[in-house]
Amino acid sequence: MVLTKHIERVAIVGANGNLGKHFTEELLKTGKHTITVLTRPGGKGKLPVGIKVAEVDYNDEASLVSALTGQQFLIITLSFMAPSDTHSKIVKAAAKASVPYIMPNVFGYNVLNESIRKDAPGGDAELRHILEVKGLGASYVTMACGSWFEWSVALCEESFGFDFANKKVTFYDDGKTITNISTWRHCGRALAALLSLPEDGASPALSQWKDKPLHIYSFAISQRDILDSINRVRGTTDADWVIGYENTAERYKKGMEEFKAGDIKGFTKALYARIFFPGRGYNLDDKTLLANDVLGLPKEDLDEATKRALEMVESGWNPFA
Repeated sequence: MVLTKHIERVAIVGANGNLGKHFTEELLKTGKHTITVLTRPGGKGKLPVGIKVAEVDYNDEASLVSALTGQQFLIITLSFMAPSDTHSKIVKAAAKASVPYIMPNVFGYNVLNESIRKDAPGGDAELRHILEVKGLGASYVTMACGSWFEWSVALCEESFGFDFANKKVTFYDDGKTITNISTWRHCGRALAALLSLPEDGASPALSQWKDKPLHIYSFAISQRDILDSINRVRGTTDADWVIGYENTAERYKKGMEEFKAGDIKGFTKALYARIFFPGRGYNLDDKTLLANDVLGLPKEDLDEATKRALEMVESGWNPFA
């Protein structure tokens, strides 16, 4: 097999988002890629120096096809508030532009794992994203990174159980179920390392993850581990918290009922309860699938990541605002 070069032309949708900005920053650091960011006309987000900007109308396929023509790898990161058909519009345009690789807006657990997907709110929609890419003739690479650490700690009580305003934490069962978690920085580094590999003809090569999930994570930890880290960073102890416990299955059931009744927080509650199902959570059992070492990713410090999450909390960060 002939050794091929690494991917050189990369397009990103959502470069100003929590995840997208880390993708962009880490790709820029390699100096190996021409990066094109797709953005709406008049976008107010500040973009880093060294990228190309393509203004597009997501309702105008011709503008999308024009921006994507010649691109080798497309990364889609969309807000949960984006219109439900936006992803499909982008993928269809990418297929018409003959983009060979697409990383769809599917991050977290391995969507191809049916035992997890069937219980996860939104799982079927994420599977459709993947199947559409394949159906249109492109190849996908998903990022199975577990939960986003900063987001999950700082988000709300419905996620990892922390209510910082009232100094309360709710543990799923005993709070000791292990789950996989990645920082946004780790995700960015993983993508940059992946796209720095030869496309084919070597080991490792990008083609090894063609139509497969890229398994990475920063930490395999529990809620108990996170609370211990918070206590170390803040100089607090368990005595400073009101610690509660809730059966994971019951919490999942309540969340699904609330979501079906129209409460978006119910979606979050059910999604995170599913993460902590004892014995069936988001914990990568087959460590041979983990790409951290293959990609040369650095080991991260939990307390440093916790500091960043707490800074978000203290700044009043609110993704729903």
